[in-house]
Amino acid sequence: MSETKIVTVTKALPEYSRNTKDILPFVEEWMKGQDTRFQRKVLKIFEGAAVDKRYSIMSPEEVFGVTSFEEKNNVYIREVRKLGRTVLEQALVKSGWSPDSLDYIITVSCTGIMIPSLDAYLINDLDLRHDIIRLPVTEMGCAAGISGLIYASNFLKSNPGKRAAIVAVESPTATFQLNDYSMANVVSAAIFGDGAACALVSSEKEAIGPRIVGEEMYHFTDATQLMGFDLTNTGLKMILDPLVPQVISEHFPDIVHPFLKRNGSSIEKVDHLIFHPGGKKIVETVESLFGKLGKNLDDTRETLRLYGNMSSATVLYVLERFMDKGIPKGEQGLLLSFGPGFSAQRILLEW
Repeated sequence: MSETKIVTVTKALPEYSRNTKDILPFVEEWMKGQDTRFQRKVLKIFEGAAVDKRYSIMSPEEVFGVTSFEEKNNVYIREVRKLGRTVLEQALVKSGWSPDSLDYIITVSCTGIMIPSLDAYLINDLDLRHDIIRLPVTEMGCAAGISGLIYASNFLKSNPGKRAAIVAVESPTATFQLNDYSMANVVSAAIFGDGAACALVSSEKEAIGPRIVGEEMYHFTDATQLMGFDLTNTGLKMILDPLVPQVISEHFPDIVHPFLKRNGSSIEKVDHLIFHPGGKKIVETVESLFGKLGKNLDDTRETLRLYGNMSSATVLYVLERFMDKGIPKGEQGLLLSFGPGFSAQRILLEW
């Protein structure tokens, strides 16, 4: 079995952006006609979401305007192609790889529908090889950034001297439901933003970057109702159970400690926590479990503050911060994200 290393991580952001305080007038307009107490509650949720800014493939006027599922999805397809191309090109340039050196491409997105999937367009746009292996990952939500890395790692372990790209592009704002005043829609609007990320992974001997020591998925039994989307006539409607932080907390010891033990490590040996910022409550939940061990989630919290939760791409934004730090040799990092299923995805890295 060959070793796999993460060589490069890059990000790309869509053209529109707003500070949260500048979105509040749109939220107030949207809430007109609702109970005043409920209106105040919704504004508090936006103000207290720990998201200062978010980016979007559409202007706020478009997001809060009446657009059909078809119109929103067409914007999604157009913009996802652009962002996917940009972020993959950036990663290839940063690592000095030529496009035709890629052996495997994994594209990740759950916030719109396109067939053929993004990878097919990237093959044409960047002139990738005719025999490249492609894998679109579409229904794993926030967990899928790490899922993509796990699939790449498994492919590369079996195939020495190969290269893989994981391209995650998400637009949660394209799933905003104008006539849905449920807490799930409100909370998702308050915490989510759009963005793209790319990770390049290699099983070449000369590859430089943190080594993937081990990777595993953890699936919660009978928890499919916790998170996901309902496909409705107006688009993808968010399912977000308020019990998610509690369920994560209950399962946390089983998710983390046996996995680390199987890979010859322990939480004490892990120097860096590279966690997906699902939202303020999930960050606080995880922090309370790790705080007494002297670990921090500063980079996770900062990513949430700067960009919001961009579904699958977000954990790669956190990882990019660590890749740029110049971490000493031998130090370990734990990647963790949660998503529909309900599931947890884990990777142990060593620099």
